[in-house]
Amino acid sequence: MKTILGLDLGTNSIGWALVKETENSNEKSEIIKLGVRVNPLTVDEKTNFEAGRPLSTNADRTAKRSARRNLQRYKLRRKNLIDLLIKHRLIDKDTPLTEIGKNTTHQTLELRAKAARERIELEDLARVFLAINKKRGYRSSRKVNNEEEGQVVDGMAVAKKLYDENLTPGQYAYELLSKGKKYVPDFYRSDLQAEFDSIWEYQKQFYADILDDELYNALKGQGQQNSRKRFLAIKGVYTAENKGKRDEVKLQHYKWRSEAITQKLSIEEVAYVLVEINNDLNKSSGYLGAISDRSKELYFNKETVGENLWKQIQKNPHTSLKNQVFYRQDYLDEFEQIWETQAQFHPQLTLALKEQIRDVVIFYQRKLKSQKGLLSFCQFESWEIERKDENGNVILNKTTQLPKRQTVGRRVAPKSSPLFQEFKIWQNINNLEIAKISDGNSKNKKETEALSDDERKLLFEELNLRGNLSQKEVLQILGLKDKEYKTNFPEGLEGNRTNAALFNIYQQIAENEGYGDWTKKSAQEIKEELKAVFPQIGIQADILDFNAELDGKEFENQASYQLWHLLYSAEEDDKINEEDQIIYGNSAVSLKKKLCEKFGFTPEYAKWIANVSLQDDYGNLSTKAMRKIIPYLIDGNDYSEACALAGYNHSNSLTKEENDNRERLNKLELLPKNSLRNPVVEKILNQMVNVVNQVIETYGKPDEVRIELARELKKSAEERAEMTKGINEATRRNEDIKKLITKNFGIPNPTKNDVVRYRLWEELAPLAYKDVFTGRQIKKEDLFSSKIDIEHIIPKALLFDDSFSNKTLAFRETNLKKADRTAYGFIESDYNATLDDYIQRVETLYNNAKGTISKGKRNKLLMAQKNLPDGFIERDLRNSQYIAKKAKSMIEKVFNDVNVTSGSITDRLREDWDLINVMKELNFPKYKALGLTEIEERYDIGQEKTKKVEVITDWTKRNDHRHHAMDALTVAFTTKSHVQYLNNLNTIHSLKGDEVDLELSKLYGLKNTITEVVNKKRKFIPPMPNFREEAKKHIETILVSIKNKNKVYTKNINKTKKESGYHTKEQLTPRGQLHKETVYGKSKRPMNKPTKINKNFSLEQAQLIINVQEKELVLRHLAQFDNNPAVAFDTKTLKKCHYLKMVNL
Repeated sequence: MKTILGLDLGTNSIGWALVKETENSNEKSEIIKLGVRVNPLTVDEKTNFEAGRPLSTNADRTAKRSARRNLQRYKLRRKNLIDLLIKHRLIDKDTPLTEIGKNTTHQTLELRAKAARERIELEDLARVFLAINKKRGYRSSRKVNNEEEGQVVDGMAVAKKLYDENLTPGQYAYELLSKGKKYVPDFYRSDLQAEFDSIWEYQKQFYADILDDELYNALKGQGQQNSRKRFLAIKGVYTAENKGKRDEVKLQHYKWRSEAITQKLSIEEVAYVLVEINNDLNKSSGYLGAISDRSKELYFNKETVGENLWKQIQKNPHTSLKNQVFYRQDYLDEFEQIWETQAQFHPQLTLALKEQIRDVVIFYQRKLKSQKGLLSFCQFESWEIERKDENGNVILNKTTQLPKRQTVGRRVAPKSSPLFQEFKIWQNINNLEIAKISDGNSKNKKETEALSDDERKLLFEELNLRGNLSQKEVLQILGLKDKEYKTNFPEGLEGNRTNAALFNIYQQIAENEGYGDWTKKSAQEIKEELKAVFPQIGIQADILDFNAELDGKEFENQASYQLWHLLYSAEEDDKINEEDQIIYGNSAVSLKKKLCEKFGFTPEYAKWIANVSLQDDYGNLSTKAMRKIIPYLIDGNDYSEACALAGYNHSNSLTKEENDNRERLNKLELLPKNSLRNPVVEKILNQMVNVVNQVIETYGKPDEVRIELARELKKSAEERAEMTKGINEATRRNEDIKKLITKNFGIPNPTKNDVVRYRLWEELAPLAYKDVFTGRQIKKEDLFSSKIDIEHIIPKALLFDDSFSNKTLAFRETNLKKADRTAYGFIESDYNATLDDYIQRVETLYNNAKGTISKGKRNKLLMAQKNLPDGFIERDLRNSQYIAKKAKSMIEKVFNDVNVTSGSITDRLREDWDLINVMKELNFPKYKALGLTEIEERYDIGQEKTKKVEVITDWTKRNDHRHHAMDALTVAFTTKSHVQYLNNLNTIHSLKGDEVDLELSKLYGLKNTITEVVNKKRKFIPPMPNFREEAKKHIETILVSIKNKNKVYTKNINKTKKESGYHTKEQLTPRGQLHKETVYGKSKRPMNKPTKINKNFSLEQAQLIINVQEKELVLRHLAQFDNNPAVAFDTKTLKKCHYLKMVNL
């Protein structure tokens, strides 16, 4: 007999079962003890089940904490600024710093604009500084890539040239192309709009009947295709044809644009020019583009942010300034201008004070803290050491009394690293198999062909330069036809993403220099061309080569590696001077300067390189480990062989002898706080530690532990093919949509966001493309304009769900008005009269599962905020898997034999062993006594008639926590034979011919040992006689253990630095909310009527006086009479105290 501990791990509960299992026919299995430990993850018991809500709660807490911190940081800056101004006597503590009196709504804004040119008082200057401190501007981050925000335009040098030489974008571009240049820079939206209006007004003198206000308004915000259609539909005008080679078409395009400002063109040519400019205008819209344009406006108007805003208010006092964002640098420039102006009139404004206010208070922003400590450790180059205190003494674990251990070693490398990219390519190439497509007559398995070394090298060069390659492209490179051959990578091979992004820029540089036609060139030919071109224009050619096999410092000193590292690790700018701003723009200035200085890029080309977006995330190996392994991958070994040759065990598997001899702990160790960066997983695993340790202490150490893993059985070949087919179909659908968008909307390279936008628009077809919120039609021409937003039905602030089923389209103004409310809550609150219409629109889209939206989306559209789901969500399934994996690795430190089983196997065994209705039977008497049962009519197949059955109303086993113990019991009796039998049985369905017979022969022995036929159905034999009755008896005796969540405080050790080391102190920390969130709260407001002082005016009332001086005066007076108001405020006393007459309460 051996003792087995079965564990059923969920995200908020642990079921456990301790059993004795027979090892021969003379023994009889038995159940020792069952139990359940519940770890509620929220205070509210309604949201305890399956950890759906706690994760959302944590995310919500984090978001609110972040908002509180931002607010507190602003308040701290404000306090520090006021203290600094008081300290240097620019103001005193009684100086009013707000707008006081009538007609002063925009007084501070007026003073701010005036301060840049004229003298203002120091008190007013303080108010100006406080206003700048409140909104400090947008600080660009090159690592943030948000398609919705658009692109930053850093073309100040180009804009300056246009301004100085009075050129339009079209004229400037034609001038460049005429000189042989191939690249046309980005232009500010305002310059494009000015060009459009200039051409319109000039050509209008020749075509006044066509270029009228109706057409002008119709073209606003339209793309290329829609602009053409409007010319034809409204005025019957076709656009001119522009045919030829790409370069010829481009040159003719800008020639017409250049001429349109000074000479008459045909109406078709005018239409062509206006359509193209309008298309550029439409593409230039976006959040960042608007910021760039405002910055450019300030520069050329030679005005500050305050002057710009005040000018708008003067034109229209009701202008909204809220969403008008400027660069941080623009605010810095304004501060400099104001300070220099006011310093001429106020000698107190010294240089030292300027640096304090500017750099220490208003514009201070600390560098982002390094998050390297959060990276995982390399699985090969990391190890555990004993933890020691400051005196070098080993720290012992309180539970096991063994030394505490911590992991040290190398951290994992970024996926964008050139080394990781090449490592991944060689790994895929070594796994690549080429098979000849069968003609259908052959019965034999398709033979695969191995690649020669030359083929592997050729394929590597193409993947390393071009990036991802489709299966057809892979076969073409190898000289094979895709109709005759196929690979084991039907979706294609993933290439070097980093190089693909960089070489895309290199091609633009080559094209701009008169080269770059790479259509028919191989990767090697492309490199050779660049190596010839780059030295001519001063760029280091060494950046084109990377050698993963170099040793020591030579590896890190490679130009290509240093270029990547510069792009990967570049930090944001602190301050930008005007000269650099003109040359390099408003963003990533220090990076662009380094690119120019270190690698020889021109400022123009440096801008292109700086905009390269690198792949996020990290691999699972360190640079050191990959450098050891990659030589063996290059030699053609697969990953496991290469790891072995490098001296690594890639599977971490142990031989039986190694497993038996390894050192084990007596008990499990608790996980340190925040060690997993997932509080939910951490809590349940620590509860598992407590349960297992208690079992060991009470019943002794079990021989084996079995854990249920929430994962499907091994999929058959057909199922895997079906899954791949589904992914490929989705990929093809998105590619088709991209082509359609390009054709019908004139967007050359549609993004993923564009595809989502189009799919959401097509969803609205049953409503004639009307917005589901308001019923307004979303016109085709407005779809890709800034008028329309992709809206989260349930906002991220309430539930982080970025899936397609939580998105729809809405007009921008509707989106802003909806804010952080659910769709249903928004309509119910703001448009209650049209709520029924809204519900009808949703039901029209759903149409009883036959419409364009899924049931999930329908439910989200009709979900009130109070009904947000608290249950099991997909993220928790992944958590369950993660819990089981981590649990296995932890338990292996104590036990020799640890096995993980699947939830699917548990379900099958539970059914065969007749445990399905046990929980219902145990609970029936209780529910019946409470009147929670009902009579149902059910059809009896055996008797072929209906009969009445009494059942529990709305029964689910999840009403009783003890079902976890029943699952754990099933897991405890799940042997390797059960798993092997089901896995092999599942595999047979995917086999044919002789393979089936071979597998059946393997199963035959198992089948007769662990299964039997019951009522003409083969079932697994129960682990013991009367198993159902024994299980029911033990489950009935379970007393569920629930962790106490209502902690008032916890003990924490606070650690603070001191000169000689650290000071530690045990501190009681309050836990949980003091009360529920509420809109109600007490507030202190000034009394409108003055309060008379009399004998009833108590000390408590005196404490409420707002005016500080009056408060001190009254309190001092009270103190003279022992705080006795009857004496202090007696009429006779008050007549003697003349100083109280000035008090106005």
